[in-house]
Amino acid sequence: RVVAACVVRNEKSEYLLVQEAQPKVYGLWNLPAGHVDKNEVIEDAAVRETKEETGMDVKLIKKLGIWHDSIETPVKHAFIADLTGGELKPQEGEVLDVQWFSYDDILKMRAEGKLRVEWIFEAITQVENT
Repeated sequence: RVVAACVVRNEKSEYLLVQEAQPKVYGLWNLPAGHVDKNEVIEDAAVRETKEETGMDVKLIKKLGIWHDSIETPVKHAFIADLTGGELKPQEGEVLDVQWFSYDDILKMRAEGKLRVEWIFEAITQVENT
């Protein structure tokens, strides 16, 4: 199992996050991300998932990193991406909300346990520090 994600930052240095609708992570915030389909290129999956979950079109800039915690969890690939168009629109049935957040907002979300998993914060922090 492989997951592809995009870290998208706008001109205000805000990051694009999606609010999960899945029961086990309901209401938590995540990067636009999803599973790579069979025979799909990881980079293509990152772009596709971002479009599906947020309504936004992106262009990948570079690979940010790979995260893998245990054999029970998917390997996660994250990419830095720039916006190229689209309109914010949560994916029906999959995403409750799509919003832009400052790094300070994300720090608070992390402290309050509102991020889906820790690697999301690690990926955003890498971009913030570049």
